[in-house]
Amino acid sequence: MLASSSAGNSIFIATPATRILIDAGLNRKEIVARLQAIGEDACRLDAILITHEHTDHVQGLPVLMRTKGVRAQVFASRGTAAAIDWSDIPSEPAVFDSGSGLEIGDFRVQSFTLPHDAADPVGYTLTAGQTKVGVVTDLGYLPDGVKWYLRDSQFILLESNHCPEMLRVGPYPWQLKQRILSRKGHLSNEAASEYIYAADGLPGATETLVLGHLSEVNNSPWHARIVAEEAIQTSGKRPRLVIAEPRKQSEIFHL
Repeated sequence: MLASSSAGNSIFIATPATRILIDAGLNRKEIVARLQAIGEDACRLDAILITHEHTDHVQGLPVLMRTKGVRAQVFASRGTAAAIDWSDIPSEPAVFDSGSGLEIGDFRVQSFTLPHDAADPVGYTLTAGQTKVGVVTDLGYLPDGVKWYLRDSQFILLESNHCPEMLRVGPYPWQLKQRILSRKGHLSNEAASEYIYAADGLPGATETLVLGHLSEVNNSPWHARIVAEEAIQTSGKRPRLVIAEPRKQSEIFHL
């Protein structure tokens, strides 16, 4: 994770031959610097997958795509593509219908609809060989269909956005609190833990679970971890748990 929080989101995933960025929610300078910190170059990106049009997922896209040497193909769902202003972006996106599968180099990419207050939001799984990665943030709840797409994933990035009590007593306006808590809002720590614990939730095959998209105002890494650890201990599942701290680049995960 180059970054995963309500302040900005961008995820890098690669094989030796194929490099993909999921979202460009940091400014261009930060994206380039964070790629360089792990020995990567934005000019070597093959594709940029967009989950939805909210600023914390696309704010760096126009300037990144105008950077000399960057030739990545941008992919976006039909509704998301229509909601983004492409006038400052030099190339047209590859548009797909939510639920479609894509072949991008070494990766088989599967998109699926998420319940969120955006035009046409999607999550993704990316499979290379026998390794499957799931990326699911910005959703108000976990429908059975999303759980189905995540089955057999060895690595999952899952939203754990807020602590409901911190949100309730926090500084946000009532209307914004209601939006976050709605079925098209964001997953709470408790909702994430319910998925971890449920028999039809977190796959037994999952080796690493990263909780991300934490709110800097209505959550903390400590709150997210303590709720998730309790769910893991009682579930009998044994994934490695990692908390993606807001504004910080994560460790490199080798799968």
